[in-house]
Amino acid sequence: MKELLNTKVTVRIRKAEFRKEWYVYIESYPVLVPGKKLSQRIREYLNRTVSSVEWDKKRTARTEADGTKTYKPKRDDNGIIICRSEKDRETMLYADGIRKLRQREYDNAELYSEEDKKRLEEKQKSEVNFIEYFTDLNNTRNAASSEGNKKNWRIALASLKRYAGDCILFRDINEQWCEAYKTFLQTVPTLAKKNLKLSNNTASMYFSLFKMGLHQAFLEGYLRDDISARLRSIAMKESRREYLTMDELNRLAATPCKNQTVKNAALFSALTGLRHCDIQKMKWHEIQKDGDKYQLHFTQRKTRGVEYMPISPQAFEICGEAQQPDDMVFPNFPDVKQMPYYLNPWLKAAGITKKITFHCFRHTFATLQLSNGTDIYTVSKMLGHSSLKQTQVYAKIVDEKKEKAAHAIKLNINK
Repeated sequence: MKELLNTKVTVRIRKAEFRKEWYVYIESYPVLVPGKKLSQRIREYLNRTVSSVEWDKKRTARTEADGTKTYKPKRDDNGIIICRSEKDRETMLYADGIRKLRQREYDNAELYSEEDKKRLEEKQKSEVNFIEYFTDLNNTRNAASSEGNKKNWRIALASLKRYAGDCILFRDINEQWCEAYKTFLQTVPTLAKKNLKLSNNTASMYFSLFKMGLHQAFLEGYLRDDISARLRSIAMKESRREYLTMDELNRLAATPCKNQTVKNAALFSALTGLRHCDIQKMKWHEIQKDGDKYQLHFTQRKTRGVEYMPISPQAFEICGEAQQPDDMVFPNFPDVKQMPYYLNPWLKAAGITKKITFHCFRHTFATLQLSNGTDIYTVSKMLGHSSLKQTQVYAKIVDEKKEKAAHAIKLNINK
């Protein structure tokens, strides 16, 4: 282990969201942590807050985008943050006591045995804020992820902060705390509608991302044992996959839509199984022709997998006249949030009353392929699924159709 030289320990405060309070924490920098190339900034939160800090108007901490200034707290001759209330002054004296203890530990680090150093490292990591760790993990892990995946992590973080606030130390995370958080996810109302709780599958996704964060923290030494391995996930419930029949699809093809690009892209999705995000970014150089055959060569935005997918001449025809290689195949294709504005009137005009989103055209492709005898392995590959399990939900829909068909013909037989 490298020596922890010239480390300075300071008492700092951090504003709590939505409250006129400041969290009190100890910051140590620079700290050399095994496995990290660069010096780390270690924050140890004390689970204490203050509300009567005196501010030094001569020392600006930062200036916000709107021009609002924040100031640094006043400190006495001993470096202790000055507060007006007696309770807050006691908190600051307590924090300074911890600071002195930590400073002594760092100053004497070279005198420790290897076992002492290991314990000190474990202690330092146990006092890191998991909320900050999860935020950093999101920023690094998902730097090249799809926007959808980034959004899921951001919302999962917001949900975690709803339960834990801005701070939960690794030392305070145990199996019981995690189970309580799971219960919270299964009962908490949504932010949009207070009388509506999170859906089961949404709660399942948030808890899975939380478990991923815990597991990574264990691998990096912030947790002594892998708590995530003992936590049972929230079981996903199969959601109904709405789809269009061949007759409904033909009716849509014959019905005008106020946005021709949306219509072409929707029918293209039904013929190929491509997602909205892959259609939106598709360029002409990704469509290759070999004789009378056509093939897509593209990278899925969701899975980052490289796909080589044959498409029918009809799917190619829907794309329109070929343009320059870097031109979009479906230019000015609206975002998924705008789809209802175009899809709903089009569906209504075609006499279709099902609740159809753009993604349902992908469901339609899968269901019609299986209904027409295409084997599930081939369909799975065409959809770009990473496992057959993802495709089996469509096979169940086809089985339901077969079951219904078996009872469709009834004879009037006299007993």
